[in-house]
Amino acid sequence: MSMAQRTHELRERRHRRVRQKISGTADRPRLAVFRSNRHISAQVIDDIAGHTLTAASTVEADLRRSPTGNVEAAAAVGRLVAKRARSLGVSKVVFDRASSRYHGRVAALAKAAREEGLEF
Repeated sequence: MSMAQRTHELRERRHRRVRQKISGTADRPRLAVFRSNRHISAQVIDDIAGHTLTAASTVEADLRRSPTGNVEAAAAVGRLVAKRARSLGVSKVVFDRASSRYHGRVAALAKAAREEGLEF
């Protein structure tokens, strides 16, 4: 098994472990974060209905004008997804960091979402 395969397997294992404990409902949907090297995105998901309620990403035109792979961009995504969720009447969410550590861009996104009024 190559090092890349092992890394991928460990990442998938961490992701499954987190998702076993977290599930979004209509009352308290899941705020899922996806982080790549260049971008970050967040979705508010109702797992029972199987619907994404709202989402925000650095791929969007208004967020893409500035650098997309840094802490400031992650905070902008956090603020935007929180505003969109609040406009839908969602104030409480469950935070899903996937297989990422709660550190750096993921933590910045979470902090910005909390500052905009999401509770988790």
